[in-house]
Amino acid sequence: MLKGKRILLIVTGGIAAFKSLDLVRQIRSAGGEVRAILTKSAAEFVTPLSLQALTEDRVYSDIFSLTDESEMGHIQLSRNSDLIVVAPATANFLAKMRLGICDDLASTVVLATDKPVIVAPAMNVRMWDHVATQENISTLKDRNIRFIGPNEGEMACGEYGLGRMSEPAEIVNAIQSILKPNRPLLGKTALVTAGPTREPIDPVRFIANRSSGKQGYSIAEALATAGAETTLVTGPTNLPVPSGIRVLKVETADEMLVHCMKSLPVDIAVCAAAVADWKVAKKSDQKIKKQKDINYQNLSLSQNPDILKTLSNSDNNRPDLVIGFAAETEDILHNGIRKQKEKNCDWILANDVAIGTQTFGGDHNAIHFISKMETEEWPAMKKEDVARYLIKKIIDEIGRV
Repeated sequence: MLKGKRILLIVTGGIAAFKSLDLVRQIRSAGGEVRAILTKSAAEFVTPLSLQALTEDRVYSDIFSLTDESEMGHIQLSRNSDLIVVAPATANFLAKMRLGICDDLASTVVLATDKPVIVAPAMNVRMWDHVATQENISTLKDRNIRFIGPNEGEMACGEYGLGRMSEPAEIVNAIQSILKPNRPLLGKTALVTAGPTREPIDPVRFIANRSSGKQGYSIAEALATAGAETTLVTGPTNLPVPSGIRVLKVETADEMLVHCMKSLPVDIAVCAAAVADWKVAKKSDQKIKKQKDINYQNLSLSQNPDILKTLSNSDNNRPDLVIGFAAETEDILHNGIRKQKEKNCDWILANDVAIGTQTFGGDHNAIHFISKMETEEWPAMKKEDVARYLIKKIIDEIGRV
């Protein structure tokens, strides 16, 4: 799978550094060659001897080593590989990458390379959530640095949340997807909507829903991985922005519709956003005070635009394939079939979002796939797997068009 591919692994100083040993094993098991750089702080967690035994190659650490520089200079080291992997990538190292600081061998190599770079972040959840880290990540993604993870789980410090380094098998899969890309949607364009919308009542309150945006983000990332030039129009979420994707952030359904229409024409449209059906007919410019005589007349509602229906019935710029979601709490299949006909879209993915399913905000989804010709019940799976399953069907359909 990775036969003949040369991977330069940079190990930085976090507790997840111990996973780098298993990562080396798995890369080599897949046929790849590994050369390693170990930072000074990483050497507090794993030894150069361990990495040298597993890579069967010299482990590099010191930019001022005359022996290392004479045998393999840092410029050559940065380019004598097919891909660079930073695992784990600490918050400190991400900040250095963003600012272009090169005060050791690892950071110098990353700045000097002209090869693809994958980073696997690992840090405390508070460090991951910090605005400085998120700004660093956003900038690096704009520079085409690829990210894998982090995963959610229990930390070494005892806290729980995002920040665990991706498992070695996940990193190997990411390496394979870059070095041996299968991009059947290359040349195609795609539009994806994701997340909730927020419809303001006043400057403080709004109408919204529990959508996390995870399913839409996964679909956008899978489309981009398959080669499609992808635009993601997203409501407010706490998710990191996928790399290699044009992202347009909105608040309301009206804003989402405007950006969707401006993004046309596209070949594929996937409406995964949980758009609020209603908005306040006349929002207040000031906070509405609690009053005894407040009633429904003060909060009269009007219907939001139907984005899926609008895209499905666009006269001139209708996408070749329009896909929508039907979030239901009862009679899932029947309501999904009805929605597919009403909206005039090509496919509907109907799912159960009733309380207890944990579909909204959770990591799993169970889909009823509905087209004009057939229905399928997909097994419950991770939202990333739902995205990959959907992309396979899109590829098959596009091939028939």
